[in-house]
Amino acid sequence: MQAILGVIFHFIGGFASGSFYIPFKKVKNWAWESYWIVGGFFSWLIVPFLAAWITVPDFLKIIGQTESETLFWTYFMGVLWGIGGLTFGLAMRYLGMSLGMSVALGYTSAFGALIPPIYRDLFTSNTEHTFTAMLHSNSGLMVLAGVAVCLLGIAICGKAGVMKERELSDEQKKEGIQEFNLSKGLIVATISGILSACFNFGIEAGKPMAAVAVEMGGNPLFQNNVIFVVLLWGGLTTNLLWCVLLNIRNKSFGDYTNKKTPLVGNYFFAALAGTTWFFQFFFYGMGESKLGNGASSWILHMAFIILISSLWGFTLREWKGVSKATFKTILAGVLVIMLSVMLVGYGNSLND
Repeated sequence: MQAILGVIFHFIGGFASGSFYIPFKKVKNWAWESYWIVGGFFSWLIVPFLAAWITVPDFLKIIGQTESETLFWTYFMGVLWGIGGLTFGLAMRYLGMSLGMSVALGYTSAFGALIPPIYRDLFTSNTEHTFTAMLHSNSGLMVLAGVAVCLLGIAICGKAGVMKERELSDEQKKEGIQEFNLSKGLIVATISGILSACFNFGIEAGKPMAAVAVEMGGNPLFQNNVIFVVLLWGGLTTNLLWCVLLNIRNKSFGDYTNKKTPLVGNYFFAALAGTTWFFQFFFYGMGESKLGNGASSWILHMAFIILISSLWGFTLREWKGVSKATFKTILAGVLVIMLSVMLVGYGNSLND
């Protein structure tokens, strides 16, 4: 029953993540950087603080008494993840939801599985859970097979993007995705996918805070919420700096007070997008507390996001006007990436 609840929580979190960009499409006449950072204040500052305040007793005291090294690595992983989150938004902007999320999250799944064991091989004296050990275990070989399948799925999705670009006119492309740009989109999706894996590393770095929260009588279901506060400060730092620079460069500071735009609606939809985004990790934390395996939980989370975002992309007709062959290609790419995610998750579960 605990495992079933964990899967349900991960599905809800995946639905939130796969759907969060929808409200941004309702923002009118604002530059991308303006609505992204307004949503970001809710995603990375306001809602995480409220969630921790409601669910984790004395969470500020826990943070204040945590060792500086733990806080640094949790925050620093958040900074790196923030770059991934920033480019993730650009991937949605240039590729749309189905292609953008599939490519970015495919990379996130792959690198999330490979970076920790490679790090242990190169920079620690550990002999367990290293890349070398992976090559000599059934679980490790399964994970590596999943990564290989993931890269194949990304290649298939990229091919679908190339086919779409060749088949449609500029006007047709912009019907579904206003700023469709395959080359830019694939570059930022790759960067996003690699760095977004740092979120899971940040959760692992902040585990001492979660342990203290439980020791102090907090509900284990919400123990990760105190970690998210520090981790997301890092994400806010990266995104705020970049968006302010864009506001200056593009002279878009006026968006926040421009009465010629639907200000109330724009703030509402940006806040709704940001709040929806955070719910993915609110429920991710609940799911992980039930399943008890960070790596497999992360992979399951990725799978649900890819599924939901792909369904949204098809529903929003991002592939309207393409040939049957192109549509079958993107569908095949998404399914292959989901298969790879499951293979990686299964491989990780063998270590339990």
